Amino acid sequence: QVQLVESGGGWVQAGGSLRLSCVASGRTFSSYTMAWFRQAPEKERAFVAGINRSGVTTHYADSVKDRFTISRDNAKNTLYLQMNSLKPEDTAVYYCARARAGVLFSLYGNEYDSWGQGTQVTVSS
Repeated sequence: QVQLVESGGGWVQAGGSLRLSCVASGRTFSSYTMAWFRQAPEKERAFVAGINRSGVTTHYADSVKDRFTISRDNAKNTLYLQMNSLKPEDTAVYYCARARAGVLFSLYGNEYDSWGQGTQVTVSS
């Protein structure tokens, strides 16, 4: 079973930036679609951004489009989420996730079979 470890969360004022990282164990990172999800207090977990195996194709939730950028470095087994122009409504625990084998893209958490422990992002107004 792959292990996913997120880092980079923290506290930032509105308008600021943070960069999240997710390091995957093992040697098959490049074989899987990856994504970021987030869960705010008392809300359902929600898709944020996804990226295909090569890193060429990306998808974003409308709420983060043009502010967040997902990327990956397959040589380093690492997934990134660059978050700019942060807003208080971006406050949440952010999770990286690995899609099930063969899944090219999905908004749905049940299509992902490995999850990190999460990293807290807090944006103050």
